[in-house]
Amino acid sequence: MKTIRIGALDCSNDLPLTVIAGPCQLEGLDHALMIAEAMAKACADAGAGFVFKASYDKANRTSVSGVRGLGIEEGLRVMDEVRANIGCPTLTDVHAPEQCAAVAEAVDVMQIPAFLCRQTDLLVAAGKTGAVVNIKKGQFLAPWDMPNVVSKVESTGNENIMLTERGTSFGYNALVADFRGLPTMAKTGYPVIMDATHSVQQPGGQGGSSGGQREFAPVMARAAVSLGVAGVFIETHEDPDSAPSDGPNMIPLHQMPELMKSLMGFDALAKANPCRV
Repeated sequence: MKTIRIGALDCSNDLPLTVIAGPCQLEGLDHALMIAEAMAKACADAGAGFVFKASYDKANRTSVSGVRGLGIEEGLRVMDEVRANIGCPTLTDVHAPEQCAAVAEAVDVMQIPAFLCRQTDLLVAAGKTGAVVNIKKGQFLAPWDMPNVVSKVESTGNENIMLTERGTSFGYNALVADFRGLPTMAKTGYPVIMDATHSVQQPGGQGGSSGGQREFAPVMARAAVSLGVAGVFIETHEDPDSAPSDGPNMIPLHQMPELMKSLMGFDALAKANPCRV
């Protein structure tokens, strides 16, 4: 199994759990610092690694009227401040090849959104930065097709890669999580992450925005961690119902400390008794 270095953190399918968590989109520096500080403490208390995530631009909103975020210039400034002040690695999305170089300077991990996971120019540009690249598996893609995606980043000489499961399209406005995909993607050797909150999303389910079933997000996280994955991706907010995007599938911030402790129990059991496919 490959070990990926994220700042001062080692991430692998064989190592203690890494938690990638934060709000869906950036709302300002003070808000980002508040969530990052709370999550850093919750993860430290539970013994989990922590990477702060947030998006500077939600470029794939359901509606043209959807709030997209702070934009790349202000967003990357905020992400840089979070890394400097909290001392944790950071992650954000990229949407176009020309964004990659600037993003690589401001964060530790650049993320390829699920809808863009087959965009060759974007994957190659991300790989060329040398940064860690987290690729979300497309809702339309089989887990055994991900080696083709991985090879595009590897073609640049960059093997700092993580793969994230975020659910598969299941009819209209629905997703299903096939947990066979986690060990299948782990066969690549790269760290596998479970996106517990987007996997309970209901894409476009509210007409002009996506719905979700946040009550099932902890279930998804626990199930995935029990298989022995490298990490979980969880979006959180102090008041999800007032969040500018993805509120219906985000876990309230006050619930995260207990969830972190629970996940680390599952993680310890899974990694003491590994089961490889």
